[in-house]
Amino acid sequence: MNPSQEKYNKMLELDKVLLRLAEFTACADARELALALEPESDLHLAQSLLNQTRDAHMLLARFGGPAFGGLKNVSHALTRAAAGGTLSMKELLDVAEVLRVVRSLSQWRRGSAGVETVLDVFFETLQPNKFLEESITTAILSEEEMADNASPALYDIRRKIRQQESRAREQLEKLCHSQKYSKFLQENIITQRNGRYVVPVKNEYRAEVPGLVHDTSASGATVFVEPMAVLEANNEVNLLKAKERDEIERILAELSAEVAAFTEAIRSSYDCAVELNLIFAKAQFAYSLRAALPELNDRGDVQLRGARHPLIDPKQVVATDILLGGEFDTLIITGPNTGGKTVSIKTIGLLSLMAMCGLMIPVKDRSRVSVFRQVFADIGDEQSIEQSLSTFSSHMTNIIAILKAADEHSLVLMDELGAGTDPVEGAALATAILEALHFRGAKVAATTHYAELKAYALKTPRVQNGCCEFDVATLRPTYRLLIGVPGRSNALAISERLGMDSAVIEAAKGFIRSENRRFEDVVDQLEESRKRMEAEYARAQTLSQQAEEAKAETEQLRAEVAGLREAEYEKAKAQAAKLIEQAKREAYALLQELEKIRKERDKSADTAELARRARAAVKRGVGTLDAAADPIQDLFEEENYVLPRPLVPGDTVVIAGIGSRATVLSVDHKGVVEVQAGSAKTRVKTKDLRLVEQPQKSQPAGPRKTGDLESRGSLAAETRLDLRGMTVEDCLMELDRFFDTALRTGLTMFTVVHGKGTGALRGAVQQYLKKSPYVKSHRLGIFGEGEDGVTIVELK
Repeated sequence: MNPSQEKYNKMLELDKVLLRLAEFTACADARELALALEPESDLHLAQSLLNQTRDAHMLLARFGGPAFGGLKNVSHALTRAAAGGTLSMKELLDVAEVLRVVRSLSQWRRGSAGVETVLDVFFETLQPNKFLEESITTAILSEEEMADNASPALYDIRRKIRQQESRAREQLEKLCHSQKYSKFLQENIITQRNGRYVVPVKNEYRAEVPGLVHDTSASGATVFVEPMAVLEANNEVNLLKAKERDEIERILAELSAEVAAFTEAIRSSYDCAVELNLIFAKAQFAYSLRAALPELNDRGDVQLRGARHPLIDPKQVVATDILLGGEFDTLIITGPNTGGKTVSIKTIGLLSLMAMCGLMIPVKDRSRVSVFRQVFADIGDEQSIEQSLSTFSSHMTNIIAILKAADEHSLVLMDELGAGTDPVEGAALATAILEALHFRGAKVAATTHYAELKAYALKTPRVQNGCCEFDVATLRPTYRLLIGVPGRSNALAISERLGMDSAVIEAAKGFIRSENRRFEDVVDQLEESRKRMEAEYARAQTLSQQAEEAKAETEQLRAEVAGLREAEYEKAKAQAAKLIEQAKREAYALLQELEKIRKERDKSADTAELARRARAAVKRGVGTLDAAADPIQDLFEEENYVLPRPLVPGDTVVIAGIGSRATVLSVDHKGVVEVQAGSAKTRVKTKDLRLVEQPQKSQPAGPRKTGDLESRGSLAAETRLDLRGMTVEDCLMELDRFFDTALRTGLTMFTVVHGKGTGALRGAVQQYLKKSPYVKSHRLGIFGEGEDGVTIVELK
């Protein structure tokens, strides 16, 4: 990175943002990459970095984040292995841990399959090696311990070591507990010296215990003797341990050779894992900032909506809208100190640099950020004692360097331009600097107190005023940036609010030039107009919201009325259908009874003719009932409907349009009728009503009988129908009658007795039951029920 650009980035506090980003990384190399991030000045490369963060942000939201814990830089170990060196247990375990993380990342991506991202190229580069990973972790238990089953030879050697050690300990145990030698021992314990089993012998009895002396206590009172009885076992243990060390070295060399064979795959997988760690750290950082993805361009167009400085406490930061590079190229921000001017220009620069680094930024959606080749800044007090430079000189040195390098692809941010010297000369110099940068096409945001710069912005094309709002009544800034409005220093107003003598204030006003006073008055008027417009806008928004809510309530009410109408219509239709179905059953039962009467009585011509006419009359009645199944719909569809008679109180009517039934309460001479629908009373015009004729009430009577036919209330529930001895025709008629009775009485299961005989009745019954829409199932009887002589019927 260019050293001067690094200085400007630090001035805008990009280094602090990267430090916070580094906190979300999981390994040292990813942390270094985060701290070393540089803004990308190429639009396509910057967009590519942002796309990576965008997709990681999406994957985090949908599937949670992958685990990067355990990533370690094993480059040095891989290089030694590739050169034929033998890696230590710790180095091999580090390689296995890297392979475990690589495998975990690949498994995580497979778990989120079905979503294509620009990160897939990184995940596809990962090369898991579960065989090598398990070979290492199975053979090595810790940094200092090799597993017994690392190889058959090692297992056999360690088994023999345990046997020899057990043999030696047994011999020493016997010695410690023998009457001959126990009195010569300092303690009845077994210990080790120089890797050999020994016993502590009192110094004065050292000659009584034959063996080799390996050590002496600090006081000299005890010597540690290896008895001759265990000398051979200890020698064998030492020989076996030497073989164990050789076998461990052989295993480590073998595992190191396997690692060497996959050096490049492991190294490339590690590098990809580190890159993914950085990308997902960017996504996690974006979540912590509640950041959004900006639209990138290289035209210098900056539009930040609801921008928040990322280093200010989220509970205190004030979101603001900032524009630059669209309708104007230079923004001159004025206003009192501590009003937020410096934060505003820092926010422009810092958010631009963050986006160029591939970071999402704390703004609202649809914000735009430009990619700049260089971002210059002159912010803060850079007084240099070593160089004997004053504050003004330091700023001028920096600005001179900026003027030499800035062009149409640059963003220039300057704080308190021209300050630190004579106001007249400072204002003139500041104007000239802005003019020079404006002429070169640079995008400029500068803060100042000079009124001359406000006037310059008013009369110069593509130069715009801005100010940080300040509430003089409370002496507090609101930190809102207002574009197109010049600010005031408010020094006199603040002093007056703080209690300064009014005479002093008036005297100060007298020293202000008349043109400046007129300018400030115009600014005051503009400010008042802006506040009124904002108040009117807020009021209009409130009214608009109320209107939308009222509209929504109306639509909901209309939907509820339509639903009520449909429900009432369906309810009336269902009731009518139910009544008609019942009437049909009764009518068909009557036909069957008439037919039965015709057969049982005298078969004279007159009787037959009477039955025929009765049957025809009943069928016509059924047809009339079918036509009346939907009376309300008929009333609605009838055109030019005219009431058949004048309405009187007590009439039942239907209100056209909503389909609700109502009762007439009163009728006036103007054609308006008061009706009651449920608990609601309303007034309706006569032309919107349809009269529903009520059937005449009949006198109460006992149960109606026709031959053997009774009303439903007097029917007895029979569960067995005996058809034996009947012809097929009589059998079917009896079945019809029994079905009607069963349906009206709510019977769900009954038995039909048809006998075995020739099977004619059984066949007729089976065919009838197959065609009947009311039968759920039927079967022949079983043992104890009548077997083939009966049929068990279950109704729906």
